[in-house]
Amino acid sequence: MEGKKVLITDTILRDAHQSHAATRMKFEEMEPILPMLDDIGYYSLEAWGGATFDSCLRFLNEDPWERLRNLKKYLKKTPIQMLLRGQNLLGYRHYADDVVEKFIEKSIENGVGVIRLFDALNDPRNLEESVKAIKKYGAGGKCVCECAISYTTSPVHTDDYFVKFAKELEDMGADNICIKDMANLLLPFNAYDLIKKLKQSLRSETKVHLHTHNTSGTGDMLNIMAILAGVDIVDCALSPLGNGTSQPATEPLVATLQGTPYDTGIDIQKLLPLVEHFKKVAARLEKDGFLNPKVKNIDINTLIYQVPGGMLSNLMNQLKQAGHEEKLLDCLAEVPAVRKDSGYPPLVTPTSQIVGTQAVWNVLLGRYKTITAQFKDMILGKYGTVPGKINDDVLQMCTKNGEEVITCRPADLLKPEFAELTKKVKDDGFFTQEEDVLSYALFPEVATNFFKWRKAKNIGVDTDLAANPDKVYPV
Repeated sequence: MEGKKVLITDTILRDAHQSHAATRMKFEEMEPILPMLDDIGYYSLEAWGGATFDSCLRFLNEDPWERLRNLKKYLKKTPIQMLLRGQNLLGYRHYADDVVEKFIEKSIENGVGVIRLFDALNDPRNLEESVKAIKKYGAGGKCVCECAISYTTSPVHTDDYFVKFAKELEDMGADNICIKDMANLLLPFNAYDLIKKLKQSLRSETKVHLHTHNTSGTGDMLNIMAILAGVDIVDCALSPLGNGTSQPATEPLVATLQGTPYDTGIDIQKLLPLVEHFKKVAARLEKDGFLNPKVKNIDINTLIYQVPGGMLSNLMNQLKQAGHEEKLLDCLAEVPAVRKDSGYPPLVTPTSQIVGTQAVWNVLLGRYKTITAQFKDMILGKYGTVPGKINDDVLQMCTKNGEEVITCRPADLLKPEFAELTKKVKDDGFFTQEEDVLSYALFPEVATNFFKWRKAKNIGVDTDLAANPDKVYPV
């Protein structure tokens, strides 16, 4: 049996609790165990980006930049990995190039060592500026540029499509290529074929990294087949927050590969204290109502409707608010139809929310009787180019008032904004660091509430402002 050492990225500090518990793990729950995590021998620890930035500001009264700096104090040997949505950064719109560059500069300066980039539509133009900035500020081995393929299935998403896209990303400057299987749609034998083709097509020094979830129960089999095909790195999560809607658990894979040519080199005995620690964290998250044990269950609907776990939760929540929970199956059936009509976008933030919301409106009000602003923007090219052909009738509905589909890179339409944002934060009396401007750029209202809370805390008055944003404090 030929093989090579398999590297593991553990997601326990980011995607694991984002997938299981609404990203509610606090830094104080990470801090005691960070030296032990650093000593395991992981390729990287995914600990920042994704929804952690929003959650720190909105719910945890933590400065996400301070969290990153504190993580770096303890993680001396293991690179901190983050997830970044290209031109969307960590927000929900495209940002001007100067904001993208500054955000990446500050991320690397504050401790990020691997940046995983993806674009919801697999439009390479939405990754160009981010890649340039990573190569500029991460030069000399300071930061790895890992570009991700948003994996999905459709008539246009063939192996040849993904290999061609991966080559584009490599030519753009990617050090690693990640297969981002956010909905656990990639099946084990398909993974074997795709990874074989990627390894044959990419340069020998380009690592292939697999990210999946275990929502439909295929994650462990998927990782094994990927390893047999020659994948370099796989994502796992320590078992207290692994499996189900999270990543496949770390310990079983380490045990399975032990003594084989693929041995990770990780001492399973060193994982046991980590497991015990995060069991307590998981118990706290469950007690506080953030972790539902059902997230560990297998749900084959993922494969049938191609709906990621987080998107399914959003659909259920929207229907509950509308008083039509009984329409869930109708909405699930409508999602693939809306996706086909809109050119088969992969279902990942923000396109999963855009397609899901339009599907709900179609079921409740009639097909395309109401078109959301975000869905219309996607059809008009404001998020980038969709992979397939848009339904002619849908396109006509979205352009009936003379709107035009843009064909340029969406960010080319944006003016520089960092200087103006800096002035705004300073004028409001909240500026303590350049990073505050970036927090405000991504989440203006949420960041402002956090800044007010921080100022209230620092001047010694009561600190319940996060729960009472209308309270007035001296500036």
